[in-house]
Amino acid sequence: MAIRRLSEGTVNRIAAGEVVERPAAAVKELIENALDAGATRITIAASAGGADLILVEDNGSGMEEGDLSLAILRHATSKLPQRNGEDDLSHIETLGFRGEALPSIGAVAHLSIASRTASGDAREIKVDGGKLSGPAPTGFRSAGQHGTRVEVRELFYATPARLKFLKSSRSEDLATTDIVKRLAMARPDVAFDLTLDGRRTLDLPVDGDLFEGRLNRLARIMGRDFSDNAVKVDAVREGVSLSGYAGLPTYNRANAQMQFLFVNGRPVRDKLLIGAVRGAYADFLARDRHPALALFVECDPAFVDVNVHPAKTEVRFRDAGLVRGLIVGALKHTLAQAGHRASTTVAGATLASFQRQQPDFSPAQNVSQDNWGAPAMREGASLFASGTAPILSARVEESPRDFPADTPLGVARAQLHETYVIAQTADGIVIVDQHAAHERLVYERMKKALANGGVKRQPLLIPEVVDLDPSEVSRVASRAGELAELGLVIEAFGPDAIMVREVPAMLGKLDVKGLIRDLADEIAESGNALSLKERLEEVSGTLACHMSVRAGRRLNAEEMNALLREMEATPHSGQCNHGRPTYVELKLSDIERLFGRR
Repeated sequence: MAIRRLSEGTVNRIAAGEVVERPAAAVKELIENALDAGATRITIAASAGGADLILVEDNGSGMEEGDLSLAILRHATSKLPQRNGEDDLSHIETLGFRGEALPSIGAVAHLSIASRTASGDAREIKVDGGKLSGPAPTGFRSAGQHGTRVEVRELFYATPARLKFLKSSRSEDLATTDIVKRLAMARPDVAFDLTLDGRRTLDLPVDGDLFEGRLNRLARIMGRDFSDNAVKVDAVREGVSLSGYAGLPTYNRANAQMQFLFVNGRPVRDKLLIGAVRGAYADFLARDRHPALALFVECDPAFVDVNVHPAKTEVRFRDAGLVRGLIVGALKHTLAQAGHRASTTVAGATLASFQRQQPDFSPAQNVSQDNWGAPAMREGASLFASGTAPILSARVEESPRDFPADTPLGVARAQLHETYVIAQTADGIVIVDQHAAHERLVYERMKKALANGGVKRQPLLIPEVVDLDPSEVSRVASRAGELAELGLVIEAFGPDAIMVREVPAMLGKLDVKGLIRDLADEIAESGNALSLKERLEEVSGTLACHMSVRAGRRLNAEEMNALLREMEATPHSGQCNHGRPTYVELKLSDIERLFGRR
């Protein structure tokens, strides 16, 4: 069969499959255009999941008639900078730059664009399945006003096969809502309004200055609980800055849907960034739990390549190790600054578990109000007489009534069931799981010892030789110095093997070959030897568990108060190694409400 050139319409429809894979992708491209145009208010509407209608209107700078005609041509854009007469793909400062969105949408839908600049007349251009009409005068906006309205009807009508792959209207609406939320998080200085099938689902006003407004915007989108249980992140390293908010480990989720990552204001789903977050929280969460956070990376546009995929959700950094180190270090430092703090939702869940129970007396019992407690008292007396009364293992300790400001966990008053320490604070009570709390304290001590003295090594009686590809040998051998600090002594053994001479003593019996192969894979993927660190931390956690105060052990007042004081002085003591809380704090006002005193 002879080779032939495809028609322009066919090329556009093929390209549209990459750029506009679903209605939410079209919404994303149109909102990015509005933001690049300097809009301070963006209104979005959709019906039937976006398959019937998508409408995006903004108050941006608008387009002149000539620009309007060029905007619907493939690879025509005003956003790509030029240097020395050449288009510069290495210094992109806008969200869009490829010049593909509008022609792609016009190739598969009925597209109309109305626009007006502050000093010009309104014009409208239409594209129906790739066929152009206009620009023509229109009544969009009054004289002196400016902005653009993009209307997309019957998305994918020109490519019916794509319609069959759309999900339900609800699923498409959820995807659109997620896109709008992500873009709105990065721009609290812009108002967003989203209406789906005639129902307003998002109404986000402008939230003031950029950083303080950011937390307000995040609270509106992620929930007030997030703002109450998040700590501020702010760090800079070699020209790359990281800001945002990270949730406390005890405020965690079953999936990663509450993780929002941005690079120069662009929402991204980048494996490097996600891996860095996972590494930072590895000490505090079980593998099946995920933190909630919103992080914003800002860097020189030349430091990051955003021209990786047509959807622009993936990026590549010039120095990936620098970015990963910045994120991991900043998050760990921020969480350490939070000290023993646990999330407020822990107390809320505790209070919700209580149920107020009222005695149920029917008229037949003929019990007066004066002696309503007598039956219960007689029942209790019979239980004690028979020796079967339930015994509460609580021991009240005498201790000072003063509550110094530097003792937020209060003064120990009792131990219940030889497992839980009850402390009284200035305005409430604290219930501590003695084993979980002490496990975290021991674990933090062990980590500090590892950091200060290194890891003890165990020489192998017979060095282990592990066969690898030559490229893997080169990568692993280049990290020999770092691995030695972790107790793993290796060296290249010819071009296609690694010899292991010493291993960390903490790991005990070890599958050396499996460890080296895992390290080779992870170094190739992320440039970091994570498996060994994770295994060391897992062993440290196991050792800490066995070395900690066990449930069922009686503590005296001095021991209980010493535990509270050490918790206050130790970072991360508010959660065990798996993200569960080590203590619950109940305010006196909450307790009073339980008993109807408020």
